[in-house]
Amino acid sequence: MSNLIFSLNATMPLFIMIAFGFFLRKVNILTEGFLKAADKFNFKVTLPVLLFTDLAAADFVESFNLKFLLFCAITTSVAFWGTWGIARFVIKNRSLQGEFVQACYRSSAAVMGIALIQSIYGSSTMSGMMILGCVPLYNIYAVILLQATSPEGKKGDLKKTALAVLKNPILIGVVLGLVSSLIGIQYPKLIDSSLNYLARMASPLALICIGGEFNFRSARSVLKYSITAAVVKIFVLPVVFVSIAVLMGFRNESLVAIFVMLAGATTPSTYIMAKQYGHEGMLTASAVVLTTLGSILTLTLFVFLLKSFRFI
Repeated sequence: MSNLIFSLNATMPLFIMIAFGFFLRKVNILTEGFLKAADKFNFKVTLPVLLFTDLAAADFVESFNLKFLLFCAITTSVAFWGTWGIARFVIKNRSLQGEFVQACYRSSAAVMGIALIQSIYGSSTMSGMMILGCVPLYNIYAVILLQATSPEGKKGDLKKTALAVLKNPILIGVVLGLVSSLIGIQYPKLIDSSLNYLARMASPLALICIGGEFNFRSARSVLKYSITAAVVKIFVLPVVFVSIAVLMGFRNESLVAIFVMLAGATTPSTYIMAKQYGHEGMLTASAVVLTTLGSILTLTLFVFLLKSFRFI
């Protein structure tokens, strides 16, 4: 019962914020112009600051574990290239390929990972390593994917894709956060508090934008893809890779971090990035909604099974 309550507390506020955004649009408090500007603000300011603060606060030297780091990085890479390879054969619309793949492999690793590990163990020493192993790759792969499949871009334009990776605000935030952590910079409280204010805006604003721009008619047209992406995200990938992690000897906090990296709901930033690269975003938005609701059950089930077999 406690696992179910934890899952509800972790996921239902996300769904409520999406529903709130949908309501605000229906009563004309949110306008199309506001939502477009908010998407851009999130992409260029709040999401980069969120990743910067998460990474800058992590102690990578203290918790360094090469085996764990490589597992997170390789798993993320296999999940990305594997789902993209399959999507290219089963989805004819190139733009939908990009949205589908992003929805399959990107989790709310930073936020959900820290929360779940702290809930079980009272600390989150492995969350920093997990974030380092997957979050930079999440964003590098997303830029490559969304640029390559963008309705506004040119397929195979390597120079344009490389420039997009280098100029991506979210990746810049990741790099600066890593550098800040490794150097050990201590920011004055005035700066630290200001950055944290911006960081805390990222997820709520992204969720409100998803709700505000959600269209049931458009969502129905991509429903089969969003349902498939949700099943892959919160069930197929966790079953496959958590099983491998168990066989490789990962246990307790390390296994929980791997589990959350794989089984967490699709992060709202997938929608923001999809929109900024010219995609419609409806498949991504639907996947965020479905994985947020579905993860209430799957997170509870996985935690129960892992505890029952004494892996955590």
